Amino acid sequence: MALPYPVIVVPGITATYLQDEYPLPPDDIWKVITKQYDRMVLHPNDLRYELQEPARIVPGQIFEIAYKELIEELRYNLASREDEPVPVYPFAYDWRMPLDIIERKLADFVMEVIERTKLLKHYHRDQYHDNPKVNLVGHSMGGLVITGYLEREGSKAPVHKVVTLATPFQGSFEAVIKVATGTADLGTATSSSRERESARLTPALYHLIPNFTNGIKVSGPTLPSTLFDHKAWQPSVIASIAEYIRKKGLPSPKNKTEEARELFIFLLNQAKAHRDRIDGFSLTRAKMNARDWLAVVGVGAKTRVRLRIVKRGNRPDFDLSGEDRMDDWTEKDPRQKRLTGDGTVPYEGAVPKFLAENNLVLVTPDDYGYWELQDRGLTMAAGFHGILPNMNMLHRLIVRFFTGRPDKRKNTWGRPAPGVGEKEWTPPLAIDPKT
Repeated sequence: MALPYPVIVVPGITATYLQDEYPLPPDDIWKVITKQYDRMVLHPNDLRYELQEPARIVPGQIFEIAYKELIEELRYNLASREDEPVPVYPFAYDWRMPLDIIERKLADFVMEVIERTKLLKHYHRDQYHDNPKVNLVGHSMGGLVITGYLEREGSKAPVHKVVTLATPFQGSFEAVIKVATGTADLGTATSSSRERESARLTPALYHLIPNFTNGIKVSGPTLPSTLFDHKAWQPSVIASIAEYIRKKGLPSPKNKTEEARELFIFLLNQAKAHRDRIDGFSLTRAKMNARDWLAVVGVGAKTRVRLRIVKRGNRPDFDLSGEDRMDDWTEKDPRQKRLTGDGTVPYEGAVPKFLAENNLVLVTPDDYGYWELQDRGLTMAAGFHGILPNMNMLHRLIVRFFTGRPDKRKNTWGRPAPGVGEKEWTPPLAIDPKT
């Protein structure tokens, strides 16, 4: 096939508008400048639906500030002729839901995009119908959705190539902080008690819990070393869920603390089962290899790289001291260089188990070009992780990856992982290493 495959862009958590379709006209309850936590929080008796009924919350558009430039650049640069566009579709989804549900919706959307592309005359002439596939781009949690979809569909998935940008394959401590305190670098809104309540009843957030080696430091042998164990968490989390159930849930003779504990354990177990699926994924299952997956990892920004769990009396407590927020990217020792990240996802949390580290492509905030001063300003405001899809160099890199075009102008590059020499570095396309 001469034409590039159509592309689907899957955004990260919180990066899709949510609107309530029950009122006429519908109300936006979640967008860039609107955050109605009281209307988006899920019902403790059934986490598929909202607490405030009657309602029907559905996804709207994806956030323009993070993805418009990426989508427009792909639409323009993938096409070799203006009258033969390459379809680039945003995939909006309800980011509150368990990732299993979102994966099934992505599977349906992939088939829709394929059927729509078949109707384009230039794709019909190119015999797209003989081998219809799509390319996928996932930012942050969007990469987890893509990986879970591929693990689920296996060889049936009609996917040619995948790009993941700053995906927390092994988690991010910001998700833990969001559940524990309501504050984190996962969104742009200020914290509130309503935000904390909403976070604790958001299944997708638990899918981002970190579980990489040396990420959790415990102060004693009686404390669990995994955050998928509810006993590692501060009791205040269960206590607040219990109070929320008492005030907002349906009447029940059950003990509210026990009911809250069961719900919390359910959310943790559901997320752990999904993480196990992701960890068990292999590229061969989807009839792919390392040359088909471009995994971009952000480094060079101060990021929480570990979490200490200490005992206060007989109870665990999270030590959120600033000393565990680090950026040692400029250190010479490869082990020390790993203590960095993109401001939200630590380097260790961004490494997928199905790819070797010598396949990864690392970028830093310094990779913004001279003319991207506005994007640098956005990086200061929204964080490197959130605005990384706006990087012009990455747009060029993705286009080259999907089309196989050479780098005639030498305007794409990347960095190898810590400890990987330039001779051992094997990214999925030919790019110049930048030091």
